[in-house]
Amino acid sequence: MPKSINQKAKLLYIQKFLLEETDENHSLTVNQIITKLAGYGINAERKSIYDDIETLRNFGLDVICIRSRSNSYFVGERSFQLPELKLLVDAVEASKFITGKKTMELIKKLEGCTSKYQAGSLHRQVIVKDRIKNMHESIYYNVDKLHQAIADKKQISFKYMEWTIDKDEKFRKNGVKYIENPCSLCWDNDNYYLITFNSKHKKNLHYRVDRMADVTVLETPCEDCKENKDFDVVSHAQKHFGMYGGEETNVELQFDKSLAGVVIDRFGKDIAIKKSDENNFIISVDIAVSPVFFGWLMSLGSKVKVLGPSWVKRELGKNCKKISNYYK
Repeated sequence: MPKSINQKAKLLYIQKFLLEETDENHSLTVNQIITKLAGYGINAERKSIYDDIETLRNFGLDVICIRSRSNSYFVGERSFQLPELKLLVDAVEASKFITGKKTMELIKKLEGCTSKYQAGSLHRQVIVKDRIKNMHESIYYNVDKLHQAIADKKQISFKYMEWTIDKDEKFRKNGVKYIENPCSLCWDNDNYYLITFNSKHKKNLHYRVDRMADVTVLETPCEDCKENKDFDVVSHAQKHFGMYGGEETNVELQFDKSLAGVVIDRFGKDIAIKKSDENNFIISVDIAVSPVFFGWLMSLGSKVKVLGPSWVKRELGKNCKKISNYYK
């Protein structure tokens, strides 16, 4: 049988057909594969198809044969199984950090990880009407720069934006660039944050990545501070509610036993829980005391009580009083 100009690509086309058009519910016979190859000007005999499928198996592609009068084939195990892809699509759809345009691009790429039949089921994933999405495509390039700066231990410079009541964006400090020592990137409460160590104030600061502009990786090495060497991003995120800064202190809290799940969700299973009576338990945890922390406490109402320290109790009382005064 004469060979066509595309003959050398025969094996690649067979792999393409199997990956795109087969799954456990859809398969291709050898005759169907031969017909599809002919559409690309590639001649093939049945025996060569069997040999090619065996080659793909040896290469690592999980090609499964359904034995019958006319054997058919489909791809079984893939890099991502359908339930895994659905979870990834859920995450992309629900993320405020990812723009609408990039959401569609990423989902399209995820669809390419399964057959065209199963790809259709990914569209049924979490669709949130009027979900607020980020509007800046540059954020993806900024994230890449920040990862590189953290890996290379280089300082960064950037401008920081905020919204005005006219719904315009403006730069803080009149556009003067911030210079920081990047420590880590952290996802918290649907937002992406950069955690830095500020040399001037000798403490960690947080910046919303989607509000950063003109990000530049500097040649200046990060200042090697003792306080920054043992930085633990997980512990840091647990202390800071909404990544909001505040004075760090150990806070003793009493909760109604019905809030055990809320406490474990917030502080993890390793948190030490001490039973105080039949209806309540106590925890002691390091917290960056902030208005966001107080807001979290108030959202739990009378089912939580601050036991100490006394200054935290006073500050919470002041906040409650201020709010109460608005509604007298």
